[in-house]
Amino acid sequence: MSLIALSGACEAGLLFALVALGVYLSFRVLDFPDLTVDGSFPLGASVAASTIVAGVPPIVATLLGFAAGASAGFVTAFLSVRLKIMNLLAGILTMVALFSINLRVMGKPNISLYGTDTIFSWIDGIAALGVWANTILLFCIVLAAKVFVDWFLATQMGLALRATGASPRMAEAQAVDNGRMVTLGMALANGLVGLAGALYAESQGVADVSMGIGTIVTGLAAVIIGETVVGAGSVARATLGCILGALIYRLVIALALDGGVIGIQAQDLNLVTALVVAVAVMISKTRLKKLPSIRRTRLPESSKAEGAAS
Repeated sequence: MSLIALSGACEAGLLFALVALGVYLSFRVLDFPDLTVDGSFPLGASVAASTIVAGVPPIVATLLGFAAGASAGFVTAFLSVRLKIMNLLAGILTMVALFSINLRVMGKPNISLYGTDTIFSWIDGIAALGVWANTILLFCIVLAAKVFVDWFLATQMGLALRATGASPRMAEAQAVDNGRMVTLGMALANGLVGLAGALYAESQGVADVSMGIGTIVTGLAAVIIGETVVGAGSVARATLGCILGALIYRLVIALALDGGVIGIQAQDLNLVTALVVAVAVMISKTRLKKLPSIRRTRLPESSKAEGAAS
């Protein structure tokens, strides 16, 4: 793999690490199967691209992409919490509606950002970092997002959000407003996805209405791979797994598509994605099956020790 291909894979991995963090919040923390991701990702891209073309500073446009994604998550939570629509269906409805909204925002199927200033051209003007400029900037953004998520989930509000996902009845018994927590968590999750979409459009130089297809699969793959590699544990460990999982996923895809390795072509991308996710799930389930057996084999020894002590 060439240096340019390696930097491109790392760049894509860091971009989708933000998606993985959002998917982690919705799927793992809130236990909310959210398909809004496939719509909020291009929404963040379309909002950022259209505002940049209109003359808005890139940093402001990127934050607007985050806000747009958060708004999409809010709509999904509203459909689920207030209108009592099933979680999965609420996400599908929002995702379908966002396709038309993205077309409305851009006014056409795609917007080119070539020749315009983006957040990446801004960093190039500060330091000449070559092919790794985008990767370094994205690493800083992803690191900041991880630190924020770790901090937020350790606050009182974050603990209430985690309690809502773990046991809604118990959380309600502790005077936690489950509906408000779901709304907040979904907004934050899709805000991270919208931020990823905005950065993706700026790094690739184009925003397209169909660029969100398969985003949820990529995010889930990163989360599952990260859990397989890092294992279950604290929030900090889980978010680190999201980042590492996204990087590993994109590096595996880049290696698989490299004609000099095994000859897989670009049209085989979906096949490779399905295989990577299937292998990660299989390994994860194998590890989970081994844990109870280890505990069962150690239990008699501990009971004998207790009997001897007594």
